[in-house]
Amino acid sequence: MLETILLIISVLMITVVLLQSNKASDAGQIITGGNETLFQNMKERGFELFISRLTLVLGVLFFVISLVLYLK
Repeated sequence: MLETILLIISVLMITVVLLQSNKASDAGQIITGGNETLFQNMKERGFELFISRLTLVLGVLFFVISLVLYLK
């Protein structure tokens, strides 16, 4: 039962991470100097905030269920 839940959470977490905005490509522009807004404090809003929080919740659930299965 827990193995199935862990599998579902894993697939959901992969999907949610892929939906997030690609900040790694923004970091690559440091070398070329093309992105002055990289270090500005930009707040996430709306869908981005929801995706970030969902990623955090799924990550915590993945960790807890993995720990429970390990100690079982």
